[in-house]
Amino acid sequence: MGRIIIMSDSTCDLSADLIEKYGIEIIPLCIIMDEKSYFDGIDVTSEEIIEWSNKNKTTPKTAAAGIEEAIEKLRPHKEAGDEVIFIGISEDMSTTCNVIRLAADELEYDKVYVINSMNLSTGIGLQVIRAAEMVNEGKNAEYIYEAINGAREDVRASFVVDTLTFLARGGRCTAVTALLANTLQLKPRIEVKMGKMGVGTKYRGKLKKVLINYVDDMKEDLLKADKTRVFVTYSVMDHELVEPVVNYLKELNYFDEILETQAGGVITSHCGPSTLGVLFYAKGRED
Repeated sequence: MGRIIIMSDSTCDLSADLIEKYGIEIIPLCIIMDEKSYFDGIDVTSEEIIEWSNKNKTTPKTAAAGIEEAIEKLRPHKEAGDEVIFIGISEDMSTTCNVIRLAADELEYDKVYVINSMNLSTGIGLQVIRAAEMVNEGKNAEYIYEAINGAREDVRASFVVDTLTFLARGGRCTAVTALLANTLQLKPRIEVKMGKMGVGTKYRGKLKKVLINYVDDMKEDLLKADKTRVFVTYSVMDHELVEPVVNYLKELNYFDEILETQAGGVITSHCGPSTLGVLFYAKGRED
């Protein structure tokens, strides 16, 4: 009898320890620099991406997972009689979920359940870990698929961007807007809703103070959230800026688990250094 495999793409931003702990399989997206493609999390680090971007005054291009890699990832599970639940980056941001569907079709593999997370980063990671926990509880694949799908809108994902320079380089805002925001020390809160990113509160000032204001603005929602876990996920940045946010969450004395992860190459490419987010489920599971 086969197993239930939980699979995701590299944008879930789970640490190596968490991937190992929960037995998650990862398919990398691609990061393109100097017309050469690198596998996210395998061939290039976030630090190298920042260095390349600053040197070239542009951002890397990113691409969905390749169908060849997806087929090779799925093939042994078909042969073993496994069921695969793939939870991928929002389909409004990438075609990766569809790549997995195409790969399953190519293999004539009908035991692949594809979930559009409608999210990114550890907004995906929250769903991946919850699914893995359900596997450990003995839930079947159809139950897990329906449960994760049904709770996608309960995920709260947002992050604060220190500089708009990288978003401007990637064409997601104008250079004039970025220059003005950087001059005024404006740091927008980016929110993920229904699979798309939008701008929320625009904070002003030094990043350390802004990050505390950001998490404090969420206090009421945090204290009503699923207590199981909360993520603090950040791109390349001084940990002295991360620590006060983690301590704030600890002082709430509410969450069972506070997890820190560093964002991978895709998030780093688009948002740049010193980006930080707090991500959680708005409410607990109902079995």
